[in-house]
Parts: sequence; C-alpha cells; structure tokens
Amino acid sequence: MRIPKTTLEQWRVLQAIVECGSYAQAAEVLHRSQSSVSYAVARLQEQVGVELLAIEGRKARLTGNGKVLLRNAMGLLDEAQRLEQLAQSLGRGREAEVRLVVDVAFPTALLLEALTRFTQVAEGTRVQLTEVVLSGADEALLDQSADIVIGTYVPAGYLSNVLLDVEFVAVAHPSHPLHRLDRTLTADDLRRYMQIVIRDSGKTHPRDAGWLGSTQRWTVTSMETSLSMVDAALGFAWLPRHILQKRLEQGSLWPLPLDEGQVRRAPLYLTFACAGQAGPATLQLASLVEDVAKAAT
Repeated sequence: MRIPKTTLEQWRVLQAIVECGSYAQAAEVLHRSQSSVSYAVARLQEQVGVELLAIEGRKARLTGNGKVLLRNAMGLLDEAQRLEQLAQSLGRGREAEVRLVVDVAFPTALLLEALTRFTQVAEGTRVQLTEVVLSGADEALLDQSADIVIGTYVPAGYLSNVLLDVEFVAVAHPSHPLHRLDRTLTADDLRRYMQIVIRDSGKTHPRDAGWLGSTQRWTVTSMETSLSMVDAALGFAWLPRHILQKRLEQGSLWPLPLDEGQVRRAPLYLTFACAGQAGPATLQLASLVEDVAKAAT
C-alpha cells in the first residue's frame, strides 16, 4: 500500500494561510508558532514538487498550481472532519445508518422535508431509504430489514402511531368514456373499462387494496406509472389526492362521479422494528417524520 507523503495537517495549514492572508495571522489562528507554520508549508511544497504560495508584500497568495491542489485538498479536509464527527457520534452510541422503509402513498414532499431536517442534525448518520407498496412494509418489519417503517398496516405484536390519512380519489382523463356518460357512475359502469392498479411489492403475503372489480386491469409497479397511464386516458385509477391536486385544479384529470366510493382513505402508521432498541438517530428521524406529518394535518 502506498502511503501519501503529505498530511492533512499540512493542507490545513496552507488553507489557514490563504484564508488569513499571512503566515503570522495563520499561526495565531492555529495556535502555533510562525516558524512551524512556515516549515509546514515549505515541507509541503517540497513533497508535492510545485510552488503553492507566492508572497506579495506581506500577503501570501496561491499560485495557479496551489489553487488547483488546495481545491482538491478541501474535499479531503471536509471528509476528515465528517469522519471525526461520525467517530464521536458512534462513540456516544449513535447509529451509522438508519434504515427507513416508506409506503409510496406517503407524501413525497413531507418525506423530503423530514429528511432535510434530519441532515441538519444527522452527525454523519446515513439514511437507507426503501419505497414499498402495501405488504412490502409489513415484510420489512417482520424480517427486520428496517428500523422505521411507514405503512398502511401494523402486523400483530407491533405498536405504532398514526401519522396521517391519505385520501385516494377515483380519477380519469376528461376524454375517458366514463366521463362521456354524463351521469352518476356505478360499479357496473366501471367493470367495463380498464382499471390501473399498483402491484403489492411484498412477496410473502401480498394483498389487494381498493376496488378491483374491473374485468380489464393493468398492473404497474409505481405510482408515477399509474398516474402517467391515467394521464394518457388508458384507464381509471384511485390515486392519492396529494399527487393529483395540481391536475384536479388544472382540470387535466377529473374525479369520477361515482354514486359511492369516489374517495377512500387509508391511514399510514409509523412503526419501529425494535421499539425498545431504537438508537438516538432512529428516534430522531422518527420524531421529525411525525412533526412534519402533524403539521400537514
């Protein structure tokens, strides 16, 4: 294994000289003697084989080569600082990673807000995010492949909190034949046309959800694909209002005028895989998710 000739400390000294403008001020900031600062930079220039600094009057400025090398070294210094922060977090019992499994029905905007807040307090903890449909969330709990699960069902033996209710609306493109009937629709009307449904991502005990009475049915794996198909007037579907809202307001999709069942609601629960063993980062992320969900209701 090849060992680098230079050290992070040498690059940190160079950075301080550039930021402070002189050797003397850098020495004061670093709490070192000016001679040790001068020696560190001289040794660094000798090891890399190029001139890094040029002195103009009392000011030290980077040469062209110095700018290129210091710019790359800054990334190493930042990584080293993050590594030290991670080590400190781990030393306090904080997890290196939190595994978050989320049903695709959970509003993306709320998820992003919670994750954005978490990045501000993460202290180096990574998040492994997996999106699932229906029983995929249950399986993540049962096989312990997640730390936090947001899903539509709570398996026996687990306790959870309700985050929010997701409202699903039956919709179709304005040109769809169902809208041309120009009357209140029944289940018999729906059975004659294509329904777009999202496949359960679970493998062990997949389950169906919602009305599945249509004799014609296309099954897709994502909410986005379902929405695109409805946009293209290929069929009708029940989709979360939060992803439909803009289209409903613009009139590019219309709610189906059903005599019953036009809107259905599904609760989303937050469940810990091992509630009594959840670490500080897991608890922190869960709390942030609950905060943003509560603010949205």
